Amino acid sequence: MITKDMKITDVIRKYPETIAVFEKFGLSCRECQIADFEEVEHGAGVHEVNLEQLLTELNKVCQKQD
Repeated sequence: MITKDMKITDVIRKYPETIAVFEKFGLSCRECQIADFEEVEHGAGVHEVNLEQLLTELNKVCQKQD
């Protein structure tokens, strides 16, 4: 399960299928050097993305892979 406290890069490494979700929400995380240090919650806030919607979509994609 992906949580708001996880580093964005860790999410992408563990669940590469989430890249499309991040991009859908306007977060080009795999190209961002700050993603190594930034939590999902912070990234959502900086980009004015609804955190709950982002987490829901990220976790949906991960559940499909299980």
